[in-house]
Amino acid sequence: MVDPSSFLEDCRRLGVDFFAGVPDSLLKSFCAELAARAADPAGGLRHVIAANEGGAVALAAGHFLATGRPGLVYLQNSGEGNAVNPLLSLADPAVYGIPMVLLVGWRGEPGVPDEPQHAAQGQCTIPLLDALRVPNEILPSEPAGAIAALERTVALALRESRPVALVVRKGTFAPGAKAPVRPDLSDLSREDALRALLAALPPRAFVVGSTGMISREIFELREHAAEPHDRDFLTVGSMGHASQIALGVHLARPDLPVVAVEGDGAALMHLGALAIVGRRADGHFLHVVLNNAAHDSVGGQPTVADSIDLLAVARACGYAVLPSASTLEGIAAALAESPFEGSRPSFLEIRVRKGARKDLGRPTVAPVASKTAFMAALRAER
Repeated sequence: MVDPSSFLEDCRRLGVDFFAGVPDSLLKSFCAELAARAADPAGGLRHVIAANEGGAVALAAGHFLATGRPGLVYLQNSGEGNAVNPLLSLADPAVYGIPMVLLVGWRGEPGVPDEPQHAAQGQCTIPLLDALRVPNEILPSEPAGAIAALERTVALALRESRPVALVVRKGTFAPGAKAPVRPDLSDLSREDALRALLAALPPRAFVVGSTGMISREIFELREHAAEPHDRDFLTVGSMGHASQIALGVHLARPDLPVVAVEGDGAALMHLGALAIVGRRADGHFLHVVLNNAAHDSVGGQPTVADSIDLLAVARACGYAVLPSASTLEGIAAALAESPFEGSRPSFLEIRVRKGARKDLGRPTVAPVASKTAFMAALRAER
């Protein structure tokens, strides 16, 4: 296995001292070591957790323009889609020719069991890099091989003025340092917050849940309450798009209450979605952001959601903003204001603590079956 501390030291030795990306579970120990070293003024590394992968590519481009040194962009392979535009229209040698290293976590690698949302992406990971004209190789899990691969990658990126990728298999990086821990925003667990939210919704409400822990917890809460799942669309992939899926449902069925539930990392990834919801939705739409200021599903790396005013953003986008909640009583009080009776969409921030229970399961209904049931439930509401 590759020691993440040694890998980062080799990056610095090769002139790579700027890192930007979106956290990934396969890169968890790398991200933790990076966060720990970047937090140390003597560590010699700079690090930005970006809103999305395309933004991380742009950050690395700006760093190169200012310093002449390549940056490293880390991402899960699902984030390749967000990175396509700047990789081709900014960093490609046919345009500006910006050297950088991409460190890509390979979820859904063929032959390696994984969640359903990673199956197609795993098969396409390397072909997509090839189609993007990004030279790539798999990072060896043996330390000497990893150093050699990193050296080749940095040299090629500089020699040809282009992005070059290292693809990381599960288990490549050894456990590393613990990332700095920030205080929780509240004592309320996300699961308890979701239980209170679901219980307070009108019976005809349809829920679109974001990828990660939120959808897993919604599924289990329905199971424990012996409730059907057909009014929930659990977005097992497509981070940051739950609110737009929900808006599409709402625009087609404005007679029904529709609820989008996502985390702060997902909301920040495509923050412009709030402006579209705010201008196009009406009072039958409720947008809930569960804010723990962390990418909780992939290791708990921090977001900036503890230092920005999400309520002010939502208000500026046209939402009717409900009082922020951080307790069960606060959730009940916010939802007592009848969010589905106004003329504008409603926005509710619920501040929760990081983490989930150890025995949290995963949805046992296949995505296609879930889609079919959700559509049937919508058709039945006439």
